[in-house]
Amino acid sequence: MRLGVISDTHGLLRPEVLDVFEDVDHILHAGDIGSLDILTALEALAPVTAVYGNTDDWDLRAKLPKVAQVQLDGFEIVVTHGDQYGSPTPEKLNAAFPDAEILIFGHTHKPLLTLVDVVVTAMNPGAAGRERIELLPSVGILELEPGIPPRGRLVPLTDGA
Repeated sequence: MRLGVISDTHGLLRPEVLDVFEDVDHILHAGDIGSLDILTALEALAPVTAVYGNTDDWDLRAKLPKVAQVQLDGFEIVVTHGDQYGSPTPEKLNAAFPDAEILIFGHTHKPLLTLVDVVVTAMNPGAAGRERIELLPSVGILELEPGIPPRGRLVPLTDGA
């Protein structure tokens, strides 16, 4: 199973995201979406599991949870924006969700792919929206296959918009 991982779109869905996510089976959005239109566009590609972030309005908060737990290909996955933990880290999230095998979060706008506690994969895909804080926009891809650890990569978005 191939997952597209995205966060912090803040109302902007770059065309490159549609290209990178063209063959994904499921999309995880870790909040600060900005508009229901973003989710509609992503749902045209694959099923979406999304959470709201600290900048999302009441329309999104009424439709989405703050934390989503989903099982895909036998992996326990937690998706959260992470702002409830201040500046979220993989260690903070691992402590809050000890049964999760994969932790997906956003908020910091800093791309990250790491292992926590030897067996837990943590990914922050970075911010896919407008360039901020001198960080290039990015998303993530996770490959899941039962019985082996997840494989992931961070994908920079480089259209210069």
